[in-house]
Amino acid sequence: MSSQYERELRHVLAGIPAGVEAVIRSCSVEEKERMRMVLKRPFLVVRAAGSGIEGSGDLLVLRGDICFPIEVKTTKPRKLYLSGRTLDQYNALVYEGDRCGLMPLYAHRLKGVRGDSWRIFRVETSTLRGNLGVLARRIPSLPRTRNGRAFIDWEQGMPLNEFIEIVCQQDASSPSLGFLQGRIEFEQPQITKPSVIEELLRRRSA
Repeated sequence: MSSQYERELRHVLAGIPAGVEAVIRSCSVEEKERMRMVLKRPFLVVRAAGSGIEGSGDLLVLRGDICFPIEVKTTKPRKLYLSGRTLDQYNALVYEGDRCGLMPLYAHRLKGVRGDSWRIFRVETSTLRGNLGVLARRIPSLPRTRNGRAFIDWEQGMPLNEFIEIVCQQDASSPSLGFLQGRIEFEQPQITKPSVIEELLRRRSA
């Protein structure tokens, strides 16, 4: 059953139209618009489960500007406390995130709810740089128990549609390739060939 929801998330992040439309059927108009943004800026999503590499998560999500592993969890309860195997998974995500400068995420799918049933959480790491460092400040990290142990609380996560809006929006501060190309051509010194008369005068005065 968990593989069904993992596949659901994979199809959304990969920008597969049928997969996106299937997930947003009961979403609001605003949520649908945000989710469809991934159709224009999709990710390459690789299933990592069963690879035997701790810390890789269930999915590896890649695009030219960002990359992150995602651990997928599906439950009926709104809270999931990590222990045993799930705690080992979390610790491995922290380790690999710090070692490789990655931003591991948890995607929690709550069963039996309408609308956007996915919530996104960030695993706290200390080596983020560039785009990931900026992005990390906008995504909530996993909450903590009174003993300081990370756990999952669906209510405290970021809705998937809001996450997609952040990672798929066209940044107005980043000029398009066409704009940059035009600017480069404009700023290049214009080399003009001298006229015949100018060339004769130059030779005569030399």
